[in-house]
Amino acid sequence: MNKKLEKLFKILEEDARYTPADIASMLGESEEKVSELIKQAEKEKIICGYKAIIDWDKVSDVHVTALIELKVIPQKNLGFEEIAERIMKMDEVESVYLMSGGYDLSVTVKGRSFKEVALFVAKRLAVMDNIESTATHFVLRRYKEVGVKLIESDKDDRGTYSF
Repeated sequence: MNKKLEKLFKILEEDARYTPADIASMLGESEEKVSELIKQAEKEKIICGYKAIIDWDKVSDVHVTALIELKVIPQKNLGFEEIAERIMKMDEVESVYLMSGGYDLSVTVKGRSFKEVALFVAKRLAVMDNIESTATHFVLRRYKEVGVKLIESDKDDRGTYSF
């Protein structure tokens, strides 16, 4: 991949609100060329989508995120692909990753409450064929998401003491 194309992707990843004119100026290219490169990257699924990062804690107190570890029995000739495909289609699921280490799949789930997420895991995920076990970890506070800081560090107002 050439350096300008890589820089284009980094610019969009940093802030997808930049216009082709903005990006053209940053890259020293024409606006038409940048628009063409973006359209081609979208067509080839290099650019897979554009998404706003919302700090839901500021919008609603009814929002829970959980990271779920799954141990999976891989299927003959399919490995983990078929089970990952089925999990990806569930509306509650935000992301699915194949992992190395102590578990096989990492699944990020969003729900309205701890109970809703727990029931999703118990009634939909854990009972799927080829799932050996699950471990659910609830997110208590988000500090940074997809490279974006969500909170400013609180200043420590306890003061400095010396003895």
